Amino acid sequence: FRAAALRFRIFFSPSRFFFSTMLNRRGQIQRVLCVAEKNDAAKGIADILSNSRMRRREGFSKFNKIYEFEYHMFGQNVSVIMTSVSGHLLALEFKTPFQKWHSCNPLSLFDAEVEKYCPDNFVDIKRTLEREARRCQALVLWTDCDREGENIGFEIIQVCKAVKQNLQVFRAHFSEITPRSIRMACENLGAADQNISDAVDVRQELDLRIGAAFTRFQTMRLQKIFPNVLAQQLISYGSCQFPTLGFVVERFKAIQAFMPEAFYKIKVTHENEDGLIEFNWKRYRLFHHTACLVLYQICMEDPVATVIEVGSKPKSKWRPVALDTVELEKLASRKLKINARETMKIAEKLYTQGYISYPRTETNIFPKDLNLSSLIQQQTQDQHWGAFAQGILDRGGPTPRNGNKSDQAHPPIHPTKYTNSLQGNEQRIYEFIVRHFLACCSQDAQGQETTVEIDIASERFVAHGLMIIARNYLDVYPYDKWNAKVIPVYERGSQFQPTMIEMVDGETSPPQLLTEADLIALMEKHGIGTDATHAEHIETIKSRMYVGLTAEQRFLPGELGMGLVEGYDSMGYEMSKPDLRAELEANLKLISEGKKDKFVVLREQIQKYRQVFLEAVAKANKLDEALSQYFGEAAQMVQQEEIYPDIQLPVRKCPQCNRDMVLKTKKAGGYYLSCLGYPNCKTAVWFPSSVLEVSRDESVCTVCQPHPVHRLKLKFKQGSVPATMPLEFVGCIGGCDEMLREILDLKYLHGPSRGQQQPRGHLQVNQSSNRMASNENKQNKPLTVRQDGPNRSLNIIQTPKPVHPVLIDDENNVVVCNCGKDAVLLTVRKEGPNQGRKFYKCGGGSCNFFLWADQQSDGRDCAVNRCFSAGSPFLNTRPSAWFRDGGPSSGRDSRHMGSNGDDMGSGAVCMCNQPAVTRTVQKDGPNKGRQFHTCSKPREQQCGFFQWADENVPPGLPGMLSSSCGQQHASGTKTKRMNSSSSDKGPTAKKQRTCGICHQPGHTRVTCPHK
Repeated sequence: FRAAALRFRIFFSPSRFFFSTMLNRRGQIQRVLCVAEKNDAAKGIADILSNSRMRRREGFSKFNKIYEFEYHMFGQNVSVIMTSVSGHLLALEFKTPFQKWHSCNPLSLFDAEVEKYCPDNFVDIKRTLEREARRCQALVLWTDCDREGENIGFEIIQVCKAVKQNLQVFRAHFSEITPRSIRMACENLGAADQNISDAVDVRQELDLRIGAAFTRFQTMRLQKIFPNVLAQQLISYGSCQFPTLGFVVERFKAIQAFMPEAFYKIKVTHENEDGLIEFNWKRYRLFHHTACLVLYQICMEDPVATVIEVGSKPKSKWRPVALDTVELEKLASRKLKINARETMKIAEKLYTQGYISYPRTETNIFPKDLNLSSLIQQQTQDQHWGAFAQGILDRGGPTPRNGNKSDQAHPPIHPTKYTNSLQGNEQRIYEFIVRHFLACCSQDAQGQETTVEIDIASERFVAHGLMIIARNYLDVYPYDKWNAKVIPVYERGSQFQPTMIEMVDGETSPPQLLTEADLIALMEKHGIGTDATHAEHIETIKSRMYVGLTAEQRFLPGELGMGLVEGYDSMGYEMSKPDLRAELEANLKLISEGKKDKFVVLREQIQKYRQVFLEAVAKANKLDEALSQYFGEAAQMVQQEEIYPDIQLPVRKCPQCNRDMVLKTKKAGGYYLSCLGYPNCKTAVWFPSSVLEVSRDESVCTVCQPHPVHRLKLKFKQGSVPATMPLEFVGCIGGCDEMLREILDLKYLHGPSRGQQQPRGHLQVNQSSNRMASNENKQNKPLTVRQDGPNRSLNIIQTPKPVHPVLIDDENNVVVCNCGKDAVLLTVRKEGPNQGRKFYKCGGGSCNFFLWADQQSDGRDCAVNRCFSAGSPFLNTRPSAWFRDGGPSSGRDSRHMGSNGDDMGSGAVCMCNQPAVTRTVQKDGPNKGRQFHTCSKPREQQCGFFQWADENVPPGLPGMLSSSCGQQHASGTKTKRMNSSSSDKGPTAKKQRTCGICHQPGHTRVTCPHK
C-alpha cells in the first residue's frame, strides 16, 4: 500500500516529489550548475535570479559566458553557476565506414551503426560543462520546454554525468523569461522527460537514415546520368522536404491541367443621388450561353424592377484568436511580407531578450491563471497603442478570444515586457505581436448589414450594404480591413427602372500558385513537420533549387523539383504525398506521451522506407526518364553496380570490438573478412588464394555466438581441399567447423566461441550445397546423419569412402586393416624415440595400413573419429600416399626414376592416384636442399598434391612421427598452402618443452636444480 501511495504521489505531483527529495539531500548541495539553451537566455535568467548582481567570467567558448551568483534554492543558500549551450550539443552520424559516400551501398545505411558525437565547433562548450560539473553537486536544466529543448537537456546530462556520475539532475519548466515565471520555475523543479527526448532521437535517426540513403542514391545516379546539368548538384531527399515539394508541384500541375470554361450571367445596376448600386443575379452564373441569353431577353422585354424584400441585421467582424506559432508564421508572411524563417529567427531573439513569451507553441488558449491585465498595463505607455490598451482596462479588462488548441506546455505568444528601442524587422514583429495581443483581448467590430432583393421578369437580384457601428479591435489592428458600403433606402413594393441590364461573360480561372502562408497551412493540415520545423523545410527546398519564387512571392517548381516528383510518382509509390511522414509525426506524438515504444516505431518506419527505397532503386530508370524531359536525353543508362558499391551484408560480429564484419575483395584478387571498425580495429580474416569465390549465405549458424553468425558459400580451387570434401559447400567460420578452421587457418577463432564444442572433424554441409560439388568429388561419397540430441539440428557429415576405418574385432581383439584382413603386429627396430614400440601394418602390404599398437586401447571411436577424422589434414591424400608400397617394415626400398629424372621411388601417391615424384628445393631459404613429394604431371595439370619427404613417413624412416594419433590431429594445427614461392608444411609432433639451462624435460629454468 505504501509503495502504491508513493507511485501515486510521483505520478500526480512530480515536482513535489522531487522537491522533497532535494530537501532530504540539501546538505549535499552547495554548488548548482544551471544550463540554458542559448547565451541570451542564460544571461536573462541569471539577471533575474541575481537581481542584476551576477558576476561574469569566461568559459572555453567565447560565445557562451558563465554567470555566478548566490541564490536560495533547495531550502538553503547555494552558489549558482549559470552557463549555456548553443542548441544541440551532440550530433548523430554514421560510424566511420559509412560516412563516405562511396564507402557503401546506400541500402546499407538503413542498418548501419550510428553514434552521437560532439562536433568540433561545440567541443569548447562541452569542455566548459565538464569542468563546471566536476565542481557541482546538482544540475538544473533551463533549456526550452519543447521536444528539442528536452533532447538538448539529455545531451547536457550525458556530458555532465560522464565526468560526475552522482550529479543530481533537475528540470526547470517555464514559458517566458520574466521574474514571475523564472522564480516560479525555481520553486517547482521537476524531472526531465525521457519520453519527449526519445521522440526526438527517433526523428533524428530516421531523418539521418532515410535522408542519407535517398540523397546518395539520387545524387550519385543523376550526376552520372546528367553530368552536364547536375554534375555539381546535391540532390537531397528528406521525408519532410519531399512532401513539401510535392504540395508546390501538385498546385502547379493543377494549374497546368486546368481547362477554363466560359460562363454567362446577368448584371443589374441602379444609379441615383446616393451612388451606383450593383445587384447580383441570384443564379450567380450559367455555363450555357443560349439559356442565359433567353433569360436576359425576357428581362429586357419588361425591364422594371420591383423591390420584394428589404432586410437589416447586425454584422460582426471577429477579432483574431490568440497567437500560436503557425499563425504567427502565416500572418507575418501575408501581412508583413517577412518569410517564416526570418520571422522565427526574430521571435526567438525577442524571447531570449525577455520581450515576448516562448514563440514555439501550439496553444491558442490563454490559461486562466495568466494575469493579462498586468501585461496590457505595460503597453499603456506607448504613443501608438497605449490609449487603446488603457481603453481595454477601462471597459472592464481583457476578454481574450481563445481557440481550441493546447499543447499543455506553453501559453499563446504574447508580449512580456514593453520596449520602444527596437529597429527594422525586429520592431515590426514585436509591434505585430503586441497589436495582435491587444486586438485578441478587445471586442469584435460591430456593424449593420442591409439586404435589398428585387424582381425583374421573375428573375431575382440582390444588393448588400454595410454600415459600421463600432470598429473596436480594428482601431488597433490595421492588418484587417472592413469597409462600409452605403446603399440608398428602398421600400418594399416600390418599383424603379434599372440604369443598366446587361449580359456579361467570363471564364473560370485556375487556382493561384501557393504562397508561403498557403504552404504552411497545407503542412499543418497534413501533419508534415512541426510548428518549429515548417520554416526549415521550406527553406531547404528553396536552397536546393527545387522551387523558386515569382515576383508576387509565390512558389514555382523548378525543373529538377518537377522531374523528381514525376519520377517517383511514376514508380507507383507516391513519395511526394504526405501520408508516410504524417504517420511518423503521429507516432512521435505517441512516444512523447509514453504510449508507444520508440524502438517499435523506429523498426516499423525503417522497414517501410527500406521497402520504398528498394522499389525506387528497382525502378530508377523511371526517374531518369522523367528528368530527361527537362534536361534532355540522358548521357548514358548505367547499371546500379556501376554507381554504387556492393551492399556489405554483415557476416558476424567482430570478436574484438563487436562491430559487424563484412566480406570485401582484395585489390589483387581474392577475398577477406573485414571489421567495419577499421582503422580503429584491424581484425580481419584473409582467405587463401585457393578460395575462388566467397559469398554470404542466408542461413545462420545455430551454434556460434554472438548471434547471428551467417554461413558462407565457398568455392575452392581443385586439389586445395581434402579429396573427401566438395569443392563448393556452405560452411561456418564462427568456429564450429573444425576442418574449415584448419583449411582457412582462422587464427582469430582458435579459442572456443560457443558453450558446447561440436565433435571435431565434421564439416556441416547442407544438402543443397552438396549438389554443387564437382563430379569427381561426388563419386562414392555417401552422407551420414549425426544428431547429438533429441532437440539438436541435423548435421550432415561427409564420410570419406576411400579411407576405410580401422575395424577392431571385439571377440578376438584382432585389428583389421583397410583390406579387410587381419593386420600383423610388428616392433620398431631402428634406434630412435620409437624403438621397441609395437605397431600394426597390412599383412599383405597392399593398403599401406598403419596403427600404433598402444593406440588400440583408445577404442573404435579413436580409430574412426580421430585417426581418420574428416578434419585431419592428411585427408588431402589417399592412404597409399602416406607410406611406401610394401609397408613400413617390408625392407623394400626400391626406388625408380621417372623419364624426367625425378625420383619415382618415394611410394607416395598423389591425388591423381599416380605415383608422386620427389624433388628438391632449389630456392635460397631455410628449406633449400629439402626434398618433397609432388604430382608427376606437368605444372598446368597438377592436382596440387604436396608432401615433405622427411615428414609423415612410417617408423624406421627419417622424420617419422612419434606423436599419438590424437596429437597428430590436434585442433590447433596450422597448415600453409603452397603458391609459386612457398611450400606446405604438414603437421608435426609437438616438441616437449625443456629447461633453458640444462635442456632436460620436466622442469623450467626457474625451478632448475643446476642453476
